[in-house]
Amino acid sequence: MNKICFTLGICLMLLAPVFGQKAITLENIWQDYTFIPESVPGFTFMNDGQHYTRLENNKIQKYDLRTGKLVATLLDAGTLPDISEIGAYRFTEDESKIVLSNNAESIYRHSFTANFFVYDRESNQLTAIFPGGAGIRLAALNPQGTKAAFVQANNLYIKDLNTGKIEPVTTDGEINKIINGATDWVYEEEFGDDNGFFWSPDGQQLAYYRFDESAVREFTLTNYHDGSYPDYVTFKYPKVGEKNSEVSIHIYDLASGKTREVAKTGPEWEYFPRIKWTRKAGELCVFFMNRHQSKLELRLLNFAGTSRTLLSESSPYYIDIHDNLYFLKTKDQFIWTSELAGWNHAYLYNMDGSLAEQLTTGQWDITQFYGLDEANGTIYYQAAKQNPAQREIYSQELKGRGGSKMLASEAGTNKAQFSSTFDYFVLTFSTQNTPPTYTVLDRQSKRVRLIEENEDLRSLQQTYGVQPVTFFNFKTSEDIQLNGYMIKPPNFNEKMVYPVLMYVYGGPGSQTVNNAWGGQNYWWFQMLAQQGYIIVSVDNRGTGARGEQFKKMTYQRLGYYETIDQTEAAKYLGRLGYVDARRIGIFGWSYGGYMASSCILKSNDVFKAAIAVAPVTNWKWYDSIYTERYMRTVEENEEGYRQHSPVYFADQLKGSYLLVHGMGDDNVHFQNTAEMANALIMANKQFDTYFYPNRNHGISGGPTRLHLYTRMTDFLNEKLKAKPNVTGRPAGLLRAEPMQKTRE
Repeated sequence: MNKICFTLGICLMLLAPVFGQKAITLENIWQDYTFIPESVPGFTFMNDGQHYTRLENNKIQKYDLRTGKLVATLLDAGTLPDISEIGAYRFTEDESKIVLSNNAESIYRHSFTANFFVYDRESNQLTAIFPGGAGIRLAALNPQGTKAAFVQANNLYIKDLNTGKIEPVTTDGEINKIINGATDWVYEEEFGDDNGFFWSPDGQQLAYYRFDESAVREFTLTNYHDGSYPDYVTFKYPKVGEKNSEVSIHIYDLASGKTREVAKTGPEWEYFPRIKWTRKAGELCVFFMNRHQSKLELRLLNFAGTSRTLLSESSPYYIDIHDNLYFLKTKDQFIWTSELAGWNHAYLYNMDGSLAEQLTTGQWDITQFYGLDEANGTIYYQAAKQNPAQREIYSQELKGRGGSKMLASEAGTNKAQFSSTFDYFVLTFSTQNTPPTYTVLDRQSKRVRLIEENEDLRSLQQTYGVQPVTFFNFKTSEDIQLNGYMIKPPNFNEKMVYPVLMYVYGGPGSQTVNNAWGGQNYWWFQMLAQQGYIIVSVDNRGTGARGEQFKKMTYQRLGYYETIDQTEAAKYLGRLGYVDARRIGIFGWSYGGYMASSCILKSNDVFKAAIAVAPVTNWKWYDSIYTERYMRTVEENEEGYRQHSPVYFADQLKGSYLLVHGMGDDNVHFQNTAEMANALIMANKQFDTYFYPNRNHGISGGPTRLHLYTRMTDFLNEKLKAKPNVTGRPAGLLRAEPMQKTRE
């Protein structure tokens, strides 16, 4: 009788959440999108620093930032005969003209083709930049608004907006061979920009990239459609150790109509990850970087052919590329951020290359540099001063350390969008438990108005009974402190034992353990918690906001320390009285998929199940820039590649393994999953696999995400759920087991 009462009590306790709250469903998350927060799109601030514009109902509307009130309609596409809709827009520097685009067609992560137009606000005239409109890229006006440059069929052109005449800057462009004015696939993906031309401030010169891809090997994706034969997409993709594009930097002089090559890659310098004009007329700053990405030089070049080094840095590991280079208008100085002192900080340099001052200092990282308000001698940045999981907003006087001011510091993640004059900023604040709030503040951090606080979504959190995300830390057997977060099931009982799903990314400089709103995965994790899972994420060594040494210690051993740390985290959880150490699973996507694969194979006595989505399974199959930055080449680091690529450890699989990939993934190729499957087959290991034809790295489109998350949820319930009818309860309903049950 007592045993029956005990079992009934346990059942009622675990079922209570089902009757006391609404159950979250996958359809809520990925079909109806019930839980999408209200967002505030990025602000297009106007030059006066008090107004911004927004594209609404095919109109460009002007608003007062301080009041939120509509001030004027700057452009109504319905009044223009030659454009049906506006897809995106951008003002010229003096705001007299607007570059419009529509009918965009994506190429890769950043790149796209589109129709581009120029709208003259004074004359109310609309001009198509290219006859017929379609198929051009990166259209941009010179600062004076008189000429437009653009890329079409891998050639660079300039159009005189007064005469309508189009002149070619280059003529040798050819698909999969020569690119002028844009970047190749690997620059776009790993250096984060597809733009390959830049107007000088005086509008008299145009600097541009030229990529010779001739020697770069091709990769082909297969897309399946209704026809009898599939479509093939072939593009240049340099893998580890293979030849990269030969890259040169050119300056085109409009007055003479001549072009000069000012830099070219060679044995010493493999990459030019950035180019930027200085404030001095005709002076171009080019980033020179070696193939190991451990040396960086900023060189000043010009059309006359002179060259001098502005700044040099080197690292025993690698140097991360960024855009935090600001040339002062009133002084011969520039601002630069660097990990030179072991943490990411801001520095003020003279234009002769000498250091004027280190502007910020301390054992914390600047995580985002917002810019320089030169009129007031102040820089603005985001940092993780309080702890690695948080972000605060600061201002700092150029005079030095004494002028730092905290502008937003509420515990969580603070992000800022500053107006052009830095008089105001829009603060986005969120935590793991609260969706984003958007507020306007002035430069003194005084609240001006509230834009959005997502009250409806907060109400839904109550309706669906979400559980709080709590943070914790622990020390590993190597005395390394790791940070994590946890979501426990509703009506959590320490006298029960629960299965655990660990969520991992873990790549260099990344973080999952940040106190910020988690998006759609937050709701999936809450759904799994409702079903009786404990959700945990831990940031391993190699992740960000803890200084250069912590981040870069994985150099040449990607996956080694990360796998150890995730395994240590699982063992730590397994020692908690309410965790069933026999039922710990791990899930990750991309680098996280690589990590999930490594953990299920190398720590097969710890992890019961793993879901790997779009994983790298052998580093030699990934691209040159990313992989060599952290691993060098196979020839230089054969042991590192052999010991830290999951495909070589397929024979160690003991648990349940779900392998998922999009077959149209141009980033992490389906090759990784196909070869992993081959290795598992040859090792006679059973596994589950799902592949998605034509889908890219994001595996989305239509009901694709619902389909994927349904399978992942079913997989977890099949592999990690409690054994049915152990204590007489209904099978399949409960996910936790009484603690009295024997544990391994």
